[in-house]
Amino acid sequence: MYEKQIAKAVESYESLLRAQLERNDRIKEAKEFTDYNKLDKIVIGVCGGDGIGPVITAESARVLKFMLKDEVKNGRIEFRNIDGLTIENRTAHMQAIPDDVLSELKQCDVILKGPTTTPQAGDGLPNIESANVAMRKALDLFANVRPVRIPDEGIDWTFFRENTEGAYAVGSCGVNVTDELALDFVVTTTEGTERIARLAYNYARANKKDRVSIIQKANVIKTTDGKFLSICRKIGEEYPEITTDEWYIDITTAKLIDPKRRKDFKVFVLPNLYGDIITDEAAEFQGGVGTAGSANIGKKYAMFEAIHGSAPRMVKEGRAKYADPCSMLRASAMLLSHIGFTEKSELLDKALDICMQNQKKYVITGRDDGCTCEQFGNYVMETLSALTESETQI
Repeated sequence: MYEKQIAKAVESYESLLRAQLERNDRIKEAKEFTDYNKLDKIVIGVCGGDGIGPVITAESARVLKFMLKDEVKNGRIEFRNIDGLTIENRTAHMQAIPDDVLSELKQCDVILKGPTTTPQAGDGLPNIESANVAMRKALDLFANVRPVRIPDEGIDWTFFRENTEGAYAVGSCGVNVTDELALDFVVTTTEGTERIARLAYNYARANKKDRVSIIQKANVIKTTDGKFLSICRKIGEEYPEITTDEWYIDITTAKLIDPKRRKDFKVFVLPNLYGDIITDEAAEFQGGVGTAGSANIGKKYAMFEAIHGSAPRMVKEGRAKYADPCSMLRASAMLLSHIGFTEKSELLDKALDICMQNQKKYVITGRDDGCTCEQFGNYVMETLSALTESETQI
């Protein structure tokens, strides 16, 4: 009865299988991580995206340029503006990342990227893949690293979310078998899981974290989540000084709001979809998704971004200049650390702690009853200067 529909679905499925097997082979061939200390020049691409993205990205780049002015002057650092990730340009080319934009991105070492709009069913836009997902795959940014720290509440979490597989690997390539049956796919590979697990455990060891929690739903999603769990377990055996525990994703979301239990969590390693969801929940503890930055790490490239969306409504209502840059600024601090400017990274984080907690001088509301993005950026730079002067006097 459904022979033609099944044959067509099988053909699509075969194409996906071949593509994923080829991707797995490429992972095996990947070289070592980039050593930024050995580069004569580090190129930072500034890619604004769309919606409020260009506003908050430009402001974050302005703060970075302020902090790296000496390095820019002597040629150690170069900033490059990259346009073309607007929803209009992507839909015009019918590509998640137009070829010319991707070529420019590949000429950078690290990328500061603003939020981008992703079409969804019913919004009248073409079915193109998320620019974020496409960039992670094209540049093999396999690790999404998101820290959440609230010392007063005993929260010190770092999430290592696998970034190129799971439910997002072929998110726009599902199959409508019939009008009544649609299928999507989850991808888990040995190589992909091993590298995210090892990165999480290496981070835990280097930062003296004594616990890594493997988050999954292997009791129900037995094949792919089961594979993820078993591989992470095996990697954990190589780190005997670190306690490994296992949590199902549903109970993890509950325990993060348990004041007693949540203090036990330190480092998380988890598949793509679960990581996307739970890091948004975690960010709420420190003030919401507008306060949290995100690193997307690969062996050759790295990309740093806010964890929130492009907020097109703010643009339509003329409120873009009041957008909160804090998430992008947190991402900028992670960028500084990644390329070897640890002291500058710590200084920016310290300045942000001061500026985000000091509600007397500036309040960001997203409306005209609060400060503008530029005003907050000026405040951060004033605070950086004051901190630098204070440390110099000491």
